[in-house]
Amino acid sequence: MAYRMAAVAMATPSSFSIRAERSSALDLSSNCATSNARSMRNLVFVVNPRGANGRTGKEWKKLLPYLRTRLGDQYNVCEYITSGPSHAEDLTREAIRDGADAVISVGGDGTLHEVVNGFFWEGHSVGLDFGRRLSTALGLIPLGTGSDFARTFGWKNDPYEAIERIVRGFKSRIDVGVITGENGNQHYFINVADIHLSAKAGYFASKYKRFGNLCYVLGALRAFIGHNNQDLKIKFNGGEWEVFQKVTALCIGNAKFFGGGMKITPTAHPSSGELEVVILQDFKWYDFVFKLHKLYKGSHLSEKTVYSRSVKSIEVMEVTPTGETYVQSDGEHFGFLPTSFSILPGAIEFFC
Repeated sequence: MAYRMAAVAMATPSSFSIRAERSSALDLSSNCATSNARSMRNLVFVVNPRGANGRTGKEWKKLLPYLRTRLGDQYNVCEYITSGPSHAEDLTREAIRDGADAVISVGGDGTLHEVVNGFFWEGHSVGLDFGRRLSTALGLIPLGTGSDFARTFGWKNDPYEAIERIVRGFKSRIDVGVITGENGNQHYFINVADIHLSAKAGYFASKYKRFGNLCYVLGALRAFIGHNNQDLKIKFNGGEWEVFQKVTALCIGNAKFFGGGMKITPTAHPSSGELEVVILQDFKWYDFVFKLHKLYKGSHLSEKTVYSRSVKSIEVMEVTPTGETYVQSDGEHFGFLPTSFSILPGAIEFFC
C-alpha cells in the first residue's frame, strides 16, 4: 500500500523555506509501493478527500486498486493525501523537486488550482530550482463539485476515462494565467479569474459547498445583497487606461467555464496564448434571471451590455477606490482591486 504522506507544516509564501520544506517531507520514492522504484516513472496523485462533501475521498478509495492494476506495470503510483487548505501546493512542489514525472490532481477545481500553484515558486517554475530543469507533467482526475476546467475539453466526471488519458500518455502544453496584487504578490490560475459580483458570489458559494452545485445559486443570491455596479479603469496590453461604467462582473478566462457549468468566456482555450476578457455592464438581478440560459450556452457575447476581447495582459482598478471589489481565481478568493493579470503561454505540459 502506498504510504500516505504526513502533513507538511503550512506557512505563508513570505516565510516559506525551501530547505525547511524539503526536510519536512519524505523522499518521494518512499511513498511509492514497488520493488522496482528506481527503474519506473513516478506518478504522484494529490488527493483532496474532503472534495465534493467527501465524495472525492470515497471515490478515490474505490478507484485506487484499479489505478494500480491499470498503471502498475508502467509507473510507481504515489498517493499524497491533503490535510487542509493550500497543502496540495506544498505536496506538488515536493513531488516536482523529487523528480516526479507527473502530478495528477484528484478532486475539483480548487484542488487543481492549488496543484497548479505548486508548479511555481516566487515567480518562476519550481522545475528550475537547484540549477536543474525538471519536466513534470500535470494530470487531472475530475472528482469535484464543479470540475469546470474539465468541461473546456468536453470531459465528464469519469475517473476511468481520466485514467485512460494518462495511460495513452498524450500531452500538450497549456497556458497559465498570472494574477498580481497591489503588493506585488503573484498567484496562478488555470481556469477563470473574475472580479466584482461573480467573484463575490464565488466567495460566498465556498461557504455553501455542502449543498453541492446548489452552492453556486446560494452564493449568487447572497452576493446580490447590497450589490452596486462599479465604474472601473482598465488597461489592456499595457495601453491607455479606459473607463468602463457600471461594471457588474469582469471575467478573465484561460478556459471557458466557471460557476458549475456557466460558459462565461466561450472563446477562451488554455492553448491559445491569450486570455479572453468578458465584461458584463449594468446588469440587474432580473437580467440574470432572463439571460441565465445565454450565460450557460455562451451566447451572451451578442448582448449590447457585454464587452469581450482577447488580451495578453489586463490591469483593473476602481475609478473611486473602495477596497471592496472582490477578486477571485479558479473559485478561490484572492483579495480586492487593484489587480493585474497576464498569461504564461505553454507553461505546463498536460495530459490530454
